[in-house]
Amino acid sequence: MTSADPETELPEQTESQNAEHTSAKASHVSRTGTWIRLAVFVLLAGIISLAYYNFRDVLTLKYLATQETNWRDFASQHPVAIYLIAFLIYTSITGLSLPGAVPLTLTYGWFFGFWKALLLVSFSSTAGATLAFLTSRYLFRSAIQSRYGERFAVINQQFEKEGAFYLFILRLVPAFPFFLINVLMGLTTIRAWTFWWVSQIGMLAGTAVFVYAGTSVPTLQELSEQGAKGILTPQLIIAFILLGTFPLLIKKIVNRIQSRS
Repeated sequence: MTSADPETELPEQTESQNAEHTSAKASHVSRTGTWIRLAVFVLLAGIISLAYYNFRDVLTLKYLATQETNWRDFASQHPVAIYLIAFLIYTSITGLSLPGAVPLTLTYGWFFGFWKALLLVSFSSTAGATLAFLTSRYLFRSAIQSRYGERFAVINQQFEKEGAFYLFILRLVPAFPFFLINVLMGLTTIRAWTFWWVSQIGMLAGTAVFVYAGTSVPTLQELSEQGAKGILTPQLIIAFILLGTFPLLIKKIVNRIQSRS
C-alpha cells in the first residue's frame, strides 16, 4: 500500500484552511454589519421618538398655523428685510449648486404669493446661476473641465453651432442638471451679460409653473380650519397638471422650432 505524499497534502490542507478562515471572517463581518445597522436604526428611532415626545405640542397644525401668522406679520412689518433674506437664501443655494431649489420655489410661492414670488425667484435664481457661471470661469475652470470633459464637449459643440439660442433651449428643456448648465457654460465663450438675460428669460416659464404650484397650497390656517378636505383644491389639481404637462409641451415646441431652422 502506497502512502500519500505529504508534500501534496500540505498545500491542499492549507488552501482548505484558508478558505474556511475566509468564510468565517466574511460571516463575522456580515453579522457585525447587521448589528451595526440594527443599532443605528434603534438609535435613530429613539431620537425621533424622544423628539416627538418633547415637541408633540409644537408639531400640531394649530400651533404651526399660529407660527405662520407670526411669520406673515413679521414679513408685513419688515418687507425689505424679509425679501433681502429670501433673495440671499435662494441665490446662495443656486450659486453653490446645493439641492433644494424646487421646494424653496414652492415655499416662496406659498408664502409670498404669485407675482412677488415670481419676481423674487426669477432674479435670485438667475443671480445664483450667474454666480456659479463666474466661479466656474475664473476659479475652477481646469478642475471642472477635467471632471466634466465629455459633457462639456457636447455643450460646447452645440453652443458653437447655435450660440445663445442653445442656452435658451437648455433653460426651457434641461438636457443636463441645472448646476451643470451653469458651470459648463462658464467654460464656453458666452458673455456673462448674455448668460444672465438668456437664463432669466429661458427659466421664466418654468419658474412661473412652480411658483403657481406653490400658491395653490392652502395656508396652514386654512388646513387647520378645514382639515384634509382643504388640501385638494381645484387650483392645486391644475398646478399638478401643469407640472406634469409643461415639460412635454415645451419639448414639442422646441423640437418644432429646431426642425424648421
